[in-house]
Amino acid sequence: QVQLVESGGGLVQPGGSLRLSCEVSGSISSRYVMDWYRQVPGKQREMVAAIANGGYTNYADSVKGRFTISRDNAKNTVYLQMNNLKPEDTAVYYCNARPRGSPIPMYDWGQGTQVTVSS
Repeated sequence: QVQLVESGGGLVQPGGSLRLSCEVSGSISSRYVMDWYRQVPGKQREMVAAIANGGYTNYADSVKGRFTISRDNAKNTVYLQMNNLKPEDTAVYYCNARPRGSPIPMYDWGQGTQVTVSS
């Protein structure tokens, strides 16, 4: 049974930084693409960053140049470094995995980690 545990969120001022972690427990293919998503109340969950096993990354336009996704397959962990945070980045952040070429997340969602950007 795969479980996803997100951590590292918190309250930060605009312009600040946070580093989120997603620890994956259970067996998961290292070939899967790992994604970070975020969701605000009343809106659909949106993908903000993705990383394939070979290191290829992709970002939503709203976070390009500010967020960096990385993964450590040996630790079964994926990270999201978030710099120059803006109030509109406030959301609950989640991670998930999917086979390359598929848009569908494979696993049950974790509890997420709350990021609040406010002065």
